[in-house]
Amino acid sequence: MSNINSINDCSVLDLPQLGNRKGHITHINNNIEVPFAIKRVFYIYDIPGGVSRGAHAHKTCHQFLTAVSGAFEVLLDDGSNEKKIMLNRPYYGLHIPPGIWALEMNFSSGSVCLALVSHLFDEGDYIRDYDSYLKWRTS
Repeated sequence: MSNINSINDCSVLDLPQLGNRKGHITHINNNIEVPFAIKRVFYIYDIPGGVSRGAHAHKTCHQFLTAVSGAFEVLLDDGSNEKKIMLNRPYYGLHIPPGIWALEMNFSSGSVCLALVSHLFDEGDYIRDYDSYLKWRTS
């Protein structure tokens, strides 16, 4: 499929950070700070040490992940190449376009991963088996 993204299409994006000695605020708007309209928001937290999350790809859904607290790594895989991105600041995040296998791992204690996504939940959009993912990439 010629329209499938590679890990080079994933990008770390800076988010606006406004603040002073009283604290900071970061805002996120549809199609401005993230390159898609946000249809769903969720967050994961209380991740036990050594546990990874994700381990799937989406066929059409975009994701934007940020560490609103703590830190974690994201392993990105396009079937040919891999790279790891560390997320450890609440004022930047990782855009993961469709077609990329992503695994969130190495969560620090107390970390919270905020996910902004372009589609409502649809199990049919997920590819949860890596061998199936590789077949899908080449179909």
